[in-house]
Amino acid sequence: MDINQNFNVLWLTGMSGSGKSTLASYLAEFLINHGYKTRIIDGDDVREKDEKKLRFGYEDVLKNNLRIAEFCLDLKNENFDIVIVPVISPYNEVRKKVQALLNPFLHLIYIKSDINSLKDRDTKGLYAASDRGEIVDLIGYSDENPYDEPNDPSIVINTCNNTTLGESKNKLLEYVKDYVIIDV
Repeated sequence: MDINQNFNVLWLTGMSGSGKSTLASYLAEFLINHGYKTRIIDGDDVREKDEKKLRFGYEDVLKNNLRIAEFCLDLKNENFDIVIVPVISPYNEVRKKVQALLNPFLHLIYIKSDINSLKDRDTKGLYAASDRGEIVDLIGYSDENPYDEPNDPSIVINTCNNTTLGESKNKLLEYVKDYVIIDV
């Protein structure tokens, strides 16, 4: 089987509402338009395929994230150039296991935002539901389910209210041009 030697996984980690999916969609469109065989793997899509509904505790997050990493490797064998994974991936220990599976192809991209910005955006209504007590384990917002900031991401993209979407897109694209695709 012909294995693609230019394979890369862009693993976008950050809290719910930080902009992972928005940035992933923007980047995928750019890459596809420039001739790169690109795929987005959304964590929720993978999670929904499980017969037993996965929750958001450590063991289920580990299972989901490792399944995503294995799927990335399957796509490598299908000659994809770039796989973009917008997933919360909240635990450093889980990210280390993902990194062990995906090195040297992994680029860990931390999409960082503060709680106030996340609550202002709250496109899924999760933070409001958590404030009402309807969600008790919202990752990074509840005491039961912390979000560990990555120890050593490839890059940090700030998406707080004081940063425009255009600035975040540009920073991500510059990183990708410098360290991933280089020839655009």
